[in-house]
Amino acid sequence: MLRAGKLLLTAGCALTAGLALAAPPLRVNGSTTVNPVVTEAAEILRAEKGLTIQVDTQGGSSGGMAALGEGRAEMAMISRPLLDDDRAHYPKARFQATRIGSDGVALVVSKDVWAGGVRSLTRAQVRSLYEGQVKSWKQVGGPDRRVVFFNKEPGRGTWEVFAHWLYGDVKKAPLVNLPEVGSNEETRSKVAGTPGAISQLSSAWADNQRIFALGIRQDDGKVVLPTPAAILDGSYPLSRPLQVVTDGPPQGAARTLIDLLVGPRGQALVKKHGYEPVSGGQAAR
Repeated sequence: MLRAGKLLLTAGCALTAGLALAAPPLRVNGSTTVNPVVTEAAEILRAEKGLTIQVDTQGGSSGGMAALGEGRAEMAMISRPLLDDDRAHYPKARFQATRIGSDGVALVVSKDVWAGGVRSLTRAQVRSLYEGQVKSWKQVGGPDRRVVFFNKEPGRGTWEVFAHWLYGDVKKAPLVNLPEVGSNEETRSKVAGTPGAISQLSSAWADNQRIFALGIRQDDGKVVLPTPAAILDGSYPLSRPLQVVTDGPPQGAARTLIDLLVGPRGQALVKKHGYEPVSGGQAAR
């Protein structure tokens, strides 16, 4: 009896210790652009180290920052710079960003617009399209077809980079009555399936078969395309960092995930998903 009791007690202690050692899941939220890289890295760590990492994209970049600032996540994914407004909204947080790659926000159009001769636009033309002053592609040298502008939801990193480029400050962007799209998947599907369509989308998602990335025609007439070289050297005007953010220095599972992301295997994932790697990763303010 004593032996049986001792065995039962030992088993019970082992079970209790196992539960005590079980770490809570690492909650990651934010950008649908960064999501494929982080999700695949999380799967690697789940298989190799048994880590539980929950990845969500509710609300895009700003949604991720809100989740981090409010304690609903331990890591945010953002496809834009870390903003002063982020810190102002959550003054008690000590946001620390780590850059894992680079990307460009492209203006993508449907196949009929591309085939009709629209290959690049000036910033003034983009503003006129966005604000509804240009209603037919014929007005900018394209086909006689109605413009359908699918606008990224405000708060998405893609929209914020676009609005900053177009107006100098996202707060100066006017309210527009345009159909909205959320994730990259939704944006790609809507543009590909809608004649006369245009939207803002990560350049990595332009397949040049169903949707096409336009060049930006500068004041001197030079057209800059969202090529890897132009994104890396910053000459493409809608280049942006891809980052993960923690509240203070990353620790535990967050540190393990970031170490993978900025290391050789993580940077290979960045490249695999069409983005531009960074050398070893770097902190960004």
